[in-house]
Amino acid sequence: MKNKPIYKLMDSKGRVLIPKELRTASGMDYGDIVRLELANGRVSVQKVDIIEIGDQSPEAVEAYVRAAFKTMPDDTRLSLISDLTALLQQKKEG
Repeated sequence: MKNKPIYKLMDSKGRVLIPKELRTASGMDYGDIVRLELANGRVSVQKVDIIEIGDQSPEAVEAYVRAAFKTMPDDTRLSLISDLTALLQQKKEG
């Protein structure tokens, strides 16, 4: 892939689609955790395998759970889905 700029429009929610060629070149895939940083007025995006210790923000916790879920065996995923569904049902009833 050539190193030429790619221009994208940001939507009203601040989202920007990272083109497939850039995701592929950087090893990013659906469900991966990315770290956003601001330095010298530039935003950078980097795929990470683990969240920094101590970051317990809701976004970091969600990213961690989603990444962990993605790597689990199917039977474990199904068990978790069942447990979460039961919790939601209890919340509805109570």
